[in-house]
Amino acid sequence: MHVHDLLQLDALDLTLLWGEDPLLAQEVSGVTATDLEDPARFLQSGELVLSGLVWWAPGDDREKVDRFVAALADAGAAALLAGEETHGTVPDVLVESCRAHHVALLAVPAHTTFRAITEAVYLRRWGDLSRRPAGHYALPENVRTELAGMLAGDAAPDALLDRAFAHLGGPACALLSATGRVIARTPAATGLTARQARRRLASGTGTTLRIEGDPGPYDAWFLHLHDADDAPPRVLHEIAEVVAQYRHHEAARETGARRAADALLTLAATVTAERAALDAALHACGLPADGPFRVVLAALDDTEPEQAVRALAEALRHAPGAPFAAGLLPDGTAAAVVAVGTGAEADGGADSGADDERVPSLGEIWPALHDCRPQAPLHAGMSGPAATGGDLNSALDQARYALSAARSAAPEGAGVTSVDDLTTLGALLSGVPAEVRAAFSSRVLGPLARGGSASHRMLLETLEVFLAQHGSWARTAEILHLHVNTVHYRIQRIETLTGRDLSRLDHKLDLHAALLCR
Repeated sequence: MHVHDLLQLDALDLTLLWGEDPLLAQEVSGVTATDLEDPARFLQSGELVLSGLVWWAPGDDREKVDRFVAALADAGAAALLAGEETHGTVPDVLVESCRAHHVALLAVPAHTTFRAITEAVYLRRWGDLSRRPAGHYALPENVRTELAGMLAGDAAPDALLDRAFAHLGGPACALLSATGRVIARTPAATGLTARQARRRLASGTGTTLRIEGDPGPYDAWFLHLHDADDAPPRVLHEIAEVVAQYRHHEAARETGARRAADALLTLAATVTAERAALDAALHACGLPADGPFRVVLAALDDTEPEQAVRALAEALRHAPGAPFAAGLLPDGTAAAVVAVGTGAEADGGADSGADDERVPSLGEIWPALHDCRPQAPLHAGMSGPAATGGDLNSALDQARYALSAARSAAPEGAGVTSVDDLTTLGALLSGVPAEVRAAFSSRVLGPLARGGSASHRMLLETLEVFLAQHGSWARTAEILHLHVNTVHYRIQRIETLTGRDLSRLDHKLDLHAALLCR
C-alpha cells in the first residue's frame, strides 16, 4: 500500500494538505499514533504517523512544530495524518513545517477515527499480499486473507495463532515474552509457568523466532514452536509477520492509554489534587474509583525512563488480576498505579497483610527482567495499600522510600522492596539517602566513626557485640575473650567518646542505628 492509496478511500475522507508525488508514492509499512512532542524513539521507517495534535497549542512557536516534524522526517515516516478534531483544522504552521521538511501531510476530519485508518491500512496491506503470486508465499492464499480480516477486526492473538496453524494440523506453538509470560498459544500447546517458558526459550529446542518491531529488551516477544518439524521455516516466518502486525496495531491503541496513565500520575504527584479529578483520571485508565491501590516506582540506573516503564509494565502483566496504569511521573520516574482486589488468593508473593490483597509478586519476576539486560541496575519500590484515589500521593511517597531502600540493598544489581518489607530498623534505614545515613553515623559515633586507630576499631567491635548481646556484660566478655572489668572499661570509654549512656534504651537505639548506617 502507498500513501496516495489512502486518498482514494472515500470512507476515510482524507484531504491532502501538502505532498509531492514521490512522497505520495512511498510504501506504507505500518501505522503509529502519537501525541508526544518528541516522538522520535517510537517511530519506524515507512510508517504513517497519526496525531491528534494535542501536543500543539495556538501561540506555540514554529520551533516546537519543527521539532515534531523533523523527528518524523529523520525516522523516514511515510506521511503525517493530522486530526482536525482538537483544533477544528490543521494549523498552517504545521503545513509550512511539513513542506520545509518534505513530509507529506494529510488532514483527518473529526468524523474519521484513527482506528478506521489503522484497520484500512492493515486490511489493504494484507490484501495486497494476497494478490501477489501464490508461489511467493508459504501460507495459503485463503489463510492470508482470513488473517488479514482478523487483524482488521481486532482478533485476539490466540485466535490468530489458532487460524494460522490450523492448516498444519494445529501444532503446539506459543507466543512468549522475554520474561516467560504466555501471551497466546494454540490449543495444542500446554500451559507453561513463566519459569518453564523461560527455560523453553533458553533450551534451544524447537524453533524460536523473535517478533520484529519490539521496543526493547524487557518486553520482546518470541514465537516458539515446540517441535521444529511441525511447520516449514517459511510458514513460521510469515506467521511471525502476522504477529508483528498485531503487535504494531496494539502499540498504536496503547498510545491513548499511556496518555491517560501520565495524566493520572501527574495528579497523584499533586498534593492538592481534587478527588473528582482523580476519580475521572482513574476511570480514564480503566481503574476503579475505590481502591485499594498500590503505587510502584521503577528505576533503570536513573537512565532510559521509557525502558523502565516498559520493564515495570511487563512485570505487572504477569498478574492479570491486577489492572494497572503505567507511565511517567512529572519528574521522569517510571511509575504505575495498580488496582489490587481483596479476598483473593495472592499470586505467589509475600503475605500482603490482613486484607489479603491480590498483589503482583514483583519479587519473583524481577530477576527475569534483570536477566534481559544484566548490565543495567533495575530496581522497584512498592507502596502500602491506598484506600482511595485521594491516598495516592501518600502512597507515592512510600513507594519513593521503598525504591531508595531497594537501591541501597543492591546498588549494582536488581531488586524490589515494598514498604511491607520494612519491618526492621535496618530495613527502614536502608531507604534513607546514603549521604544522610553517613552524616548521622558520623555525628552519633563521633571519633569512633573514623576508626583511624586500632583503639577505636577495638571499641567499635566491643560496642557491636555489646549491643548484639542486649547489653550483657558477661556474654560480651565471653565472646571477646575478655575479663568483665575490661568490658566495663571499654563501654565507659565509648560513652565518653560518643556522649551516650548505654544504660538508656534510647541511647542504645541511637548507637545501634548509627552502626547500621555506616
